[in-house]
Amino acid sequence: MKILCVSDLIDPLIYTNSITQRYADVDIVLSAGDLPMDYLDFIISRLNKPLFFVMGNHHNSTQEKHAAINTDAKVCREPELIIAGLGGCMRHSRGKNQFSDFQVYLRILKLFPALFFNRLLRGRYLDILLTHAAPRGIHDREDKYHRGFKAFLWFMRVFKPRYLIHGHIHLYDLSGPRNTKYHNTHVINAFSHYIIDTAEYV
Repeated sequence: MKILCVSDLIDPLIYTNSITQRYADVDIVLSAGDLPMDYLDFIISRLNKPLFFVMGNHHNSTQEKHAAINTDAKVCREPELIIAGLGGCMRHSRGKNQFSDFQVYLRILKLFPALFFNRLLRGRYLDILLTHAAPRGIHDREDKYHRGFKAFLWFMRVFKPRYLIHGHIHLYDLSGPRNTKYHNTHVINAFSHYIIDTAEYV
């Protein structure tokens, strides 16, 4: 399975009609936040694949209907994947989609029923945790605005997702670190765009 991950930046390699040919083998699209809904709708219209997203701290939600599926604070099931979403970033002002670490633990608590149901029914809690912020100490930065959540570290140790895909941390050098292993989880920075081929992680 191939997963197209996008976040934070409208990428000219994505926002073009050639996306249909360039990413024809993509099976699913995940957005880790802070992208316009029109951009996500464009991707869906060209690739005709399911797209799941979480809210970023700059995300302006609307009441309009979109084809993209909001998985923020939810657990969604696809035929081959179980995806949970936790958007937003560390609280640093009174803006929207900002949380303390304690608030993130409470948001995780709300996911418990669906996660344990998956464990009973499918033998695993989930495959992917889709977030906007990074985990604390992995890809994050020391300023409060970009500091990651300790709650995500606990989540990975307990629920063992195969991937944690995040945004929020801009990469000015795209050759910088984007994929870090933490216990059983590959933590991947989706800034701009990134392709995951699950066959490479067997």
